[in-house]
Amino acid sequence: MKVVAANKIQVPKIGTLKTYERLPQFNPKSVSISRIANKWFISFRFEVEPQESKSTTIIGVDLGVKTLATLSSGEVFIGAKSYNRYEAKLSRIQWLNRHKFIGSANWKKAQEHIAKLHRKIANIRSYSLHKLTTYLSKNHAQIVIEYLSVSGMMANHKLAKAIADMGFYEFRRQLTYKCDLYGSKLIVADRWFPSSKTCSNCGTKKYSLSLSERVFNCDHCGFVIDRDLNAAVNCVLSRQLGDVSLWTGECRHCQVEVGSKHQSYL
Repeated sequence: MKVVAANKIQVPKIGTLKTYERLPQFNPKSVSISRIANKWFISFRFEVEPQESKSTTIIGVDLGVKTLATLSSGEVFIGAKSYNRYEAKLSRIQWLNRHKFIGSANWKKAQEHIAKLHRKIANIRSYSLHKLTTYLSKNHAQIVIEYLSVSGMMANHKLAKAIADMGFYEFRRQLTYKCDLYGSKLIVADRWFPSSKTCSNCGTKKYSLSLSERVFNCDHCGFVIDRDLNAAVNCVLSRQLGDVSLWTGECRHCQVEVGSKHQSYL
């Protein structure tokens, strides 16, 4: 494929195609044409020089179902929850289409209507994830996230819909290539790292912590903190202190001053 004008591209076996938007004036490595609902899109692949990160801060990110992301700095990103917003409308459109003859004109119109709504849901989710991942990769030198087995989490039928609506896998995919682009570093904590069960103040690990407990109460030092914020802070501390201290469950007072480490990240 070859770009021949500001809004025209030469496609083999098809000919010249005209686009609504201006095309980049260079020869890309590869070009892909795809159709989503009733619209056609063209995407280009090309090489860019990675940027150097000017930031020196470290941020921890805890992903969740109630809120998309909680940062160790205290910032909270709710998430789009686009499927939850349009689920009733999508269900009704599909229900009205149940008796249409497959292949008929009315059936094709209904399928296009359903595809448009699916595209809208996906675009809202993708837009919110792009804003979050761009903010993290541009403004922080190191980003620490948890290793999440999304396929294993989807096996829980009670949370599968909410997990899929948040887009955990897409979040990590976008964050991976954007960290390479903006010069930041993505650090993935160990899969079995108990970030939610470990007290970010003293390092004591709880033996049990149910999902309904949204506030973390430490039985050892009496520290009270939001559950998701506690996990995000522990992600940063795992990078600063090393994973060994977090696995032992011993008090961190003998390793680092508790007051100093919270002043930097909260």
